[in-house]
Amino acid sequence: MRGPERTSHEEARVAETLKKGSRVTGAARDKLAADLKKKYDSGASIRALAEETGRSYGFVHRMLSESGVTLRGRGGATRGKKAAAS
Repeated sequence: MRGPERTSHEEARVAETLKKGSRVTGAARDKLAADLKKKYDSGASIRALAEETGRSYGFVHRMLSESGVTLRGRGGATRGKKAAAS
């Protein structure tokens, strides 16, 4: 497994892969799905991720679903469970 450093050729290839409308397959798709999942789990919205990656809302939603993420309900991140009323 490689460290965090990348060659400029590798970065250019990943940037080329992420162009809007292009197919994302193989290792690049797996890496993108893992990155999106990590950011979504940290609180980023699907819309924010779509804007950041230059992809559509539907594409990001599909990638998250395929990677097994439990999607949040509408209205953004929740602050945890509410106290039960007694």
